Amino acid sequence: MTEPLLLNENSSPRPHAGNRYGLATPNPFSTRRQVMLSLFWFASSAHWSAILITLLPLQAEAIGGPEFKGRTLAVILLGGAFVAMFVSPLFGAWSDRCPTRWGRRKPFLVVGTIGNVLGLLALAFIPATPAALVPYVIVFLVIELFNNLATAPYSALIPDVAPPELRGSASGWMGLMMVLGSFVGGMTGLVLPWIGGITGAYLILSALLLAGMLGTVLTVREPPAPAVPPFRWGAFLRGLIEPFRSRDFTWVFLTRFLIVLGTFTVQEFLQFYIKDVVGGGAEKHSYTFFGTPLVDTASAATSVFIMALLLGAIPGTLAAGMLSDRYGRKLMVYLSGGLQGLVLIVLIFSSSFEVAVLTGIVFGLGYGAYQAVDWALASDVLPSKDDYAKDMGVWHIAFTLPQVVAPLIAGVLLDLFQKQGAAVGLPNLGYSVIFGLAFVYFLLGTVLVRQVKGAK
Repeated sequence: MTEPLLLNENSSPRPHAGNRYGLATPNPFSTRRQVMLSLFWFASSAHWSAILITLLPLQAEAIGGPEFKGRTLAVILLGGAFVAMFVSPLFGAWSDRCPTRWGRRKPFLVVGTIGNVLGLLALAFIPATPAALVPYVIVFLVIELFNNLATAPYSALIPDVAPPELRGSASGWMGLMMVLGSFVGGMTGLVLPWIGGITGAYLILSALLLAGMLGTVLTVREPPAPAVPPFRWGAFLRGLIEPFRSRDFTWVFLTRFLIVLGTFTVQEFLQFYIKDVVGGGAEKHSYTFFGTPLVDTASAATSVFIMALLLGAIPGTLAAGMLSDRYGRKLMVYLSGGLQGLVLIVLIFSSSFEVAVLTGIVFGLGYGAYQAVDWALASDVLPSKDDYAKDMGVWHIAFTLPQVVAPLIAGVLLDLFQKQGAAVGLPNLGYSVIFGLAFVYFLLGTVLVRQVKGAK
């Protein structure tokens, strides 16, 4: 939510004279404004990174036990992702038709963040025991519901305010803020003993979400809302299918779906991989980097991997967004998907922590580049200018649905093949299977982008 310059389609640029909203904006899309546009993405990414990479795997193993940790993780994510999948388009369409004196998106951002924080406070005090599975799942549903109440309308801001020729830059800044947020959240495992454990982590995430929301709401303004038809359920339900009449939208949806399948197959089981494959399954293990001891727990070692990922993600994000404006979105997707898939092949055949850290840099380069161009590519092919938030909500399903599918498939396969592998002398067979599957996801999601004809 920023103060945009969107020139009238029939007018010429007039620097310093104001924009179509009557606002004097000598530098309408400055660095500061792009940062503020994506500030809440920083907080939300830190929130989800901490939960999905560190806190949830720790609690899933405590609730389900080592033998069923994969399936326990999948069960927790299953309900939450289904909630996100169905409510995201609804909240997006609602915000399209909800003009207020504060804007269309801000009220949803405020209410959604407050509800999200209340859910985090509940998770902070739920004991991680087998009896806690049902209340944990219920609270996780609440968090998904309110997080989508905030982010589904918020996700429409880039196509709302960014001129087409600057969407790559805006998406790049969004990608950078998300990568930085993921880094902050990814450090949770490293600092867990010093911040009050899992309870302290949830309290800090609550404060961070509130700060990100307030920073966005208090420093930016939304453009006036265009006239759109009133909300009707019939039109809304038809509208969920309507975007797929666009061939390009369908291919962008499918390719994002596949890439996110790969990402969540790796992300959700990364801590388990580091503990079981690199650390040999031990609760305490000396994770060394070329002879130098760094940490002694899998959660802390995962944070080291995230630090390496950031080293690659920052330059990847900064470069890819701007380069995509010049050379095209698809080229950046080819490069980013190829790099991420390559890393998985290496991890299948290696149990070295040094190799994991070094390939984390390469994975981060691809991950950051994809984050930078993903939003821009979707913005380029949105079929309706009157329903940005609804269409972005439909497209967002390509992010939320893989959260159901990836852990469910990979969790079952991991537990099954780890057990079978142990019986035949292949103790890491489960990880080879799910990382091989993730490679296929990345390969297909990368190659099929060539089917998108409406974006270069």
